[in-house]
Amino acid sequence: MSPQSSKKTIEAPEKQPEVDKDSSLEQEQELKTLVKHRQKSRNWWKIWGAIALLGGLGFGGWWWWQEYNSSSETTTEQSQPRGTPVELGVAETTTVEETSEFVGNLEAEKTSSIESETEGRIEEIYVREGQQVAAGSAIARISAEQTQTEIERARSSVNAAQAAQETARAELQALIAERSSAQADVNLQQEQYRRISGLVGQGALARQELDRVTRDLEAARAALNATNQRIAAAQARFNQAQATLEQRQADVELLQEQLQDNTIVAPFAGVIGDIPVKEGEYLQSGDDLTSITANQDLDLRLAIPIERTADLRLGLTVEAEDSRGNYLGTGRISFIAPQVDTESQAIAAKATFPNPNGELRDGQFVRSRIIWQERPNAVVIPTTAIVYEGEERFVYLPVDREGQLIAQKQPIQLGLERETTTEVTEGLQPGTEIVISGMQKLFDGAPITPLGGD
Repeated sequence: MSPQSSKKTIEAPEKQPEVDKDSSLEQEQELKTLVKHRQKSRNWWKIWGAIALLGGLGFGGWWWWQEYNSSSETTTEQSQPRGTPVELGVAETTTVEETSEFVGNLEAEKTSSIESETEGRIEEIYVREGQQVAAGSAIARISAEQTQTEIERARSSVNAAQAAQETARAELQALIAERSSAQADVNLQQEQYRRISGLVGQGALARQELDRVTRDLEAARAALNATNQRIAAAQARFNQAQATLEQRQADVELLQEQLQDNTIVAPFAGVIGDIPVKEGEYLQSGDDLTSITANQDLDLRLAIPIERTADLRLGLTVEAEDSRGNYLGTGRISFIAPQVDTESQAIAAKATFPNPNGELRDGQFVRSRIIWQERPNAVVIPTTAIVYEGEERFVYLPVDREGQLIAQKQPIQLGLERETTTEVTEGLQPGTEIVISGMQKLFDGAPITPLGGD
């Protein structure tokens, strides 16, 4: 390097242009304003930063508190096992009935159609459909004009027959009197014959006198025989007149009965059925007028299985209900057949139901049940509470073990089963608390939590 290159070159400063004094003042003023704005902006950021810092601290404290409580609850829950939710109930006492169910139709004790026994026009109907009537009550009246005319003619025939009978009686009585005279004449001529015959035999009288009394006796006897024949004929005429009179009188009685038949009456007490005819209609003999049903008592036919022979007896209680399960009434076994049906191997029986208010109907379908026996104060539980395992039957009892309820198996013996309850004959006392639902996941000793409990 040459000595000349180590020397520094000093350049003269450039000459600054001159600035206007007024313009310099404006720039200074704008600069101060800008500085003030920047200072205010820095202050607002500090305020918002402080607020954000406080919010963050608060949220962090809340989160810590929640985590702390959650951890405490988890620790508590882990210290006590959670039980299976179950519903509890108690064993109750009630009267248990051993029953058998049957279905059938009620039958009225008596039912009959009411027919017209003569032809004629319906003049009046005295009853209405569904009316309760007594035996002998008038139901309707049929026109009797033709029958009344026939009765008048028959009565005239009776009068004529009575006159003919009186004539025959008078003739017979006259002939009977005449026969008495003829008989007396015969007796007289017989006495004359004996007397004359004796005298002729003694020679006191001539033979001609005997001949005369003989002719007189024979004439008297002939007259008596003729009178007897006339009496027999008169008796026959009288008998015929008597028979004719009796026939005419029977005709009148028959026509009077027919006249009475024109008023139709109830053959027995009962309820009037449908009346298909109206007043003014003409009926032939045998036409239906209405029907009557005696439904004071109604019977239900039952076919009892032969296995129940030992339990079947007169007077057993039978309850009936309709197809909807509404109670209809209580009856009693009133008939038991002495033989068994060979095809069905069942015993025919009847249950009779009183029907004082007429609420039951002939032919009505009913469901019935015979009550074979009743057991009062029987222990029953809901059927849903029973657990079946093979031949074993048991329930779960809620037992407190160190503050925790557990399920404990309790073997039981069952009796009669009903729709929703079952009888327990052994293993439970009345009032014992049991699990009645929620047993699907239970086992002996499993923790449980009663529904609705604290």
